[in-house]
Amino acid sequence: MLEKIRETADFLKSRIKHSPTIGMITGTGLGSLTERIVTDFRLPYEEIPNFPKSTVEGHRGVLAAGKLAGKSLIALEGRFHLYEGYSPQEVTFPVRVMASLGVKYLLMSSAAGGLNPQFERGDLMVLTDHINLKGTNPLIGPNLDEFGPSFPDMSQAYPPDLIRLAGKEAVHLGILIKQGVYVGVLGPCLETPAETRFLRMIGADAVGMSTVSQAIVGVHCGLKILAIVVITNMNLPDCMGKTSVADIIDASRQAGPALSDLWERIIGNLPDV
Repeated sequence: MLEKIRETADFLKSRIKHSPTIGMITGTGLGSLTERIVTDFRLPYEEIPNFPKSTVEGHRGVLAAGKLAGKSLIALEGRFHLYEGYSPQEVTFPVRVMASLGVKYLLMSSAAGGLNPQFERGDLMVLTDHINLKGTNPLIGPNLDEFGPSFPDMSQAYPPDLIRLAGKEAVHLGILIKQGVYVGVLGPCLETPAETRFLRMIGADAVGMSTVSQAIVGVHCGLKILAIVVITNMNLPDCMGKTSVADIIDASRQAGPALSDLWERIIGNLPDV
């Protein structure tokens, strides 16, 4: 694994003009922010050594490197999921590569189903914490000591100062942003009413099939993490409506411009590290 991480990092270093301090991962229908990057290059995942391939509708499968809001960054337009058949280590491989490139911040966006009845379709929610119900962990196996300790502390996986920054910049833009706990599930099927009721009972405000594995590895690598999800549908167990992938992509794309504005301001105001 280490050899592959180094090989991929070296490949990207040879093409990057400015060492990135920010790594970004966007999900379903949320690639619009990367269109604002003044790019050094864009590469399909297929052209990057050892990179998995994105197979999910709404994920472009392109890596972009360059500058946004005066900051150097590297961004993934599309992520990988366990339900695609990848291992936890493959799903989080790009996070390891980002850390090897010198990234200090990991910013993530994804689509999520709303569990909190006070939420609405199209809301943005900044993660304050997460619950891992994927049934596995990307840190299983021999520890990669070069990145972090065997038992990383997860008490502040999402640093409060970054959550406050997101709230401040949302207010500046006139965007109402919610806060809440995200629960990561395996997928790929969407939740039943009984499962939805259970997830709400254990304290989750939104549910999705990504983010958690990457956050765990990000913490292991010592990265500061900020994640914002788009509530693409409401999962209310007593009045569950049918949801399709097309509906989720549509809701994500509608929220894309406001979320892109917010990320651009957040990136521009991240403390230098």
